[in-house]
Amino acid sequence: MRSSTLRRSAAALAVAALTLTALPAKADPVKPPRLSAAAITSALNEDVAIPGTTWMTRPDGTVEVSYDSTVTGSKLTSLTGVTKKLGEGVVLTKLPGKLTTRISGGSAIYGGNVKCSAGFNVSRRGVYYLLTAGHCGAEAATWYNNSAKTSRLGQRHHFSFPGNDYSLIVYRTDISRPGGSVNLYNGRSQDISRAVNPNLGKYVYRAGGTTGLQHGTVTGLNVTVNYPEGRVTGMIRSSVCSEPGDSGGPLFYRQYAYGLLSGGSGDCSSGGVSYFQPVVEALTRYGVAVY
Repeated sequence: MRSSTLRRSAAALAVAALTLTALPAKADPVKPPRLSAAAITSALNEDVAIPGTTWMTRPDGTVEVSYDSTVTGSKLTSLTGVTKKLGEGVVLTKLPGKLTTRISGGSAIYGGNVKCSAGFNVSRRGVYYLLTAGHCGAEAATWYNNSAKTSRLGQRHHFSFPGNDYSLIVYRTDISRPGGSVNLYNGRSQDISRAVNPNLGKYVYRAGGTTGLQHGTVTGLNVTVNYPEGRVTGMIRSSVCSEPGDSGGPLFYRQYAYGLLSGGSGDCSSGGVSYFQPVVEALTRYGVAVY
């Protein structure tokens, strides 16, 4: 009797073991893979065109998406809806004030109904030109040295904006060789002899007709900026402040030319962020050189 009982118990245990083995194992939650910066940027380019937004890839591979004070309500809901879907590879930050091109206010050159700042003097085959912002060039064909528009500087040769933000003004023929330096707004000037693309963290200066000489560091490269007028890509982001009228002004350090002021948010009283068109791209596009 005892042997039979033991056999029956062993058989029951074997069946139970087989039953337990047949049960499916509980799967642990699978975390979706983190998207690459390239994939995130591609999605943002496709899905976000809200004025007042920008994005760039950080050195750690995350994509920083920034928005200004105009991105509220349904616009902010739309933006965050996209960024949440893109996962942990996106960092959302808020810009100070409103993101705008810096086209109005006191400055060094005048055209149409706007005021901008001179960028870099350049040349090609003995002809001399002035580089400034494309959104400035879009506003006027003839440019002047003074607000009364009695001293003609030259004529617009070409401009590109949005998409890019650079413009070329050809000096009038009786201006034989404009100086190849930038105004430091302290009675001195800095000679410019070479154009290069800056590195992240580079210490830089910016000169402009409204706020004079300002300084800061490069905080982003290949940045996308959505202005009310349209999108501009491949920009330099910096901690240098700017204000209306500084548009087109030069970004530089010592003899090196880096960029042309495109726009920004905040101001030079409380601080801000500024964006620059890389000057190397503009020089290549027009076949001109600094001197």
